[in-house]
Amino acid sequence: MAKSKAAGTQEPQAPPLTEAQLRKRLKARPALKEMPATAIEFTLPVSAGARIELVGGEGQENGLRVAVHGVKLGERFVRPSVRGTVLRRPKANPPEPMALAGYLPDHLPFKPVPPRLEKRFKVRPRLNLFEARRRGQKYTTTVFNPENRYTFNDTAFPWCTVGRVDTPAGTSSGVMVGPRHMLTVSHGISWNGDGTAGWVQFRPSYFSGDAPFGEAWGIHWYAYQQVTPPTIDGNEGLEDYCLIVLDRRLGDMVGWMGSRTYSEDWDGDAVWRHIGYPADLAGAEQPSYERDISLDGRDSEAAREIWHRGDVSVGQSGGPFFAWWGDEPWPRVVGVQSWENSANNGASGGQHLVQCIITGLNDFP
Repeated sequence: MAKSKAAGTQEPQAPPLTEAQLRKRLKARPALKEMPATAIEFTLPVSAGARIELVGGEGQENGLRVAVHGVKLGERFVRPSVRGTVLRRPKANPPEPMALAGYLPDHLPFKPVPPRLEKRFKVRPRLNLFEARRRGQKYTTTVFNPENRYTFNDTAFPWCTVGRVDTPAGTSSGVMVGPRHMLTVSHGISWNGDGTAGWVQFRPSYFSGDAPFGEAWGIHWYAYQQVTPPTIDGNEGLEDYCLIVLDRRLGDMVGWMGSRTYSEDWDGDAVWRHIGYPADLAGAEQPSYERDISLDGRDSEAAREIWHRGDVSVGQSGGPFFAWWGDEPWPRVVGVQSWENSANNGASGGQHLVQCIITGLNDFP
């Protein structure tokens, strides 16, 4: 059967690796070669005709400093809206689950488990998650005792594939799933009344103001639904994700995670991991990691809504739920964090998520 150039491969639904299996099969290793000469890009919004002068470089304690001449003080730079594609749902689900491979660059070290953050980098949490709470009062986070998240700052693969997403609506989380393709949550996008989206900035491996791989900006989006917070209503939780095409190929530097269809055969298996940028732990400035999460596919046909009791807070939306299979050197994403309540938290995934990624890969190689 002929496949499109980014078609998903059909694979058996083998179970993901447990933590013990992961540590036995995949060992950390250093980079296999030097990082190629490349420029880390940041965008400085200035008016036309402006001139940039380097005023502080090597040896500067606070990093590179530049002066911009020819700007009109007080003049704002407004980024244009981002156009995109509202995807149509297939009339029937594909007969077989789909999967896409990830990419581990040779110039990156590999670590299957991120080390905990050093004490000197930790910040005091903004919330006391388990203090006595007033009856009937709603809160901005659902963390189940005991707290299982920990923050980290490792830039090895695959942790460098996850980063912070900034939009006019605030911050959320995202993950690279292709050379210039970042998967995040739909309700984190600032949707405009004309069907376009506000600007989207992505900084992989972002940590306390530092972006070691630079930044990229969205130029196109793909989504089945334009979900707007604060509530996730009706069937929005089935497809609360968005694929953002970036203006540069960050994946060539940081690699990307694979993806695959979630199978309800894996319900109850405590083998899933999650990364996001929680507001309660470090003000959405540091990524957190949690492992051994159980998932529960709730949509009878395609497991598009996935319940779980992982610990999540504001800012973690869009962060990936992923696991490892066999001897593959990359994990695969099955869903992204969508919503939370006092009883269960929810992710969006399923067959349509993988098809969304395939569409973006084909249209923007």
